[in-house]
Amino acid sequence: MGVAFGFGAYFLWGLFPAVFGLLKFADPVEVLAERILWTLGMALLALLVTGRLRELRGIDARTWRLAAAASLALSINWGVYVYGVINEQVVECALGYFINPLVTVAFGVIIFRERLRRVQWVALALGASAVIVLTVDYGRPPWIALILACSFATYGLIKKVIRLDALPGLAAEGISAAPFALITVIVLGVTGNATFGSSVSHSALLMVTGPITLIPLLFFALAAPRVPLSTMGILQYLTPALQLTWGVLIGHEPMPASRWAGFALIWLALAIFTVDALRRRQRAG
Repeated sequence: MGVAFGFGAYFLWGLFPAVFGLLKFADPVEVLAERILWTLGMALLALLVTGRLRELRGIDARTWRLAAAASLALSINWGVYVYGVINEQVVECALGYFINPLVTVAFGVIIFRERLRRVQWVALALGASAVIVLTVDYGRPPWIALILACSFATYGLIKKVIRLDALPGLAAEGISAAPFALITVIVLGVTGNATFGSSVSHSALLMVTGPITLIPLLFFALAAPRVPLSTMGILQYLTPALQLTWGVLIGHEPMPASRWAGFALIWLALAIFTVDALRRRQRAG
């Protein structure tokens, strides 16, 4: 069941381009604000139904500050991802989630002064080379991919130290971001730039961003304690693989040979990193 929940979480995340691609009628800022509010609503409802709503009252000041920081990192990630999908740059979004594990390792070296083995340095060097190759290919640094990778790695670092379960944590993060999301929705409504309420279909699609965000997060929360970290590490590549497939086959986004070369370097780096992690786990076991 743990593997099934983990597969379900990463599979659903991999299908996000199909959902957010339907929101091209709205500005990415409005999509982000609506997603924050509807996800918060779903999280509060789930806490109410499960009798856990009172847990929010027991959160201390330090944890609220960490939740606010996590919320900022996640909001940047969500906003840039929505921008990328709406502007038909799904391939670059997928690249961001392929790079993410390598960025997390780099953060460990820079922030926590972790020591890496030679093989891990090789993986990081390959990842850096891939970014250079893709910068030449795009004619610019792959900003969408880099921001997605760095923001999600930052979110992961904060989640390692915050003392909240998945559902209360998501609710706390939503509460932290809710004032800004509400102000955005109100300003868009007053200026006549809001698409929510303009039609039933548009409103329904924006509302759906709540449950489609919450469900895979709950699946992930159910999987994490039941599945070895090495298995989750392998499953996580399912999401960007599906997104890349969508961008190339459905979105018909350009993939010249130079871009494939950049992705190949990333995949080689991830393969080295993953094999090394699995070997270390076997030795430890």
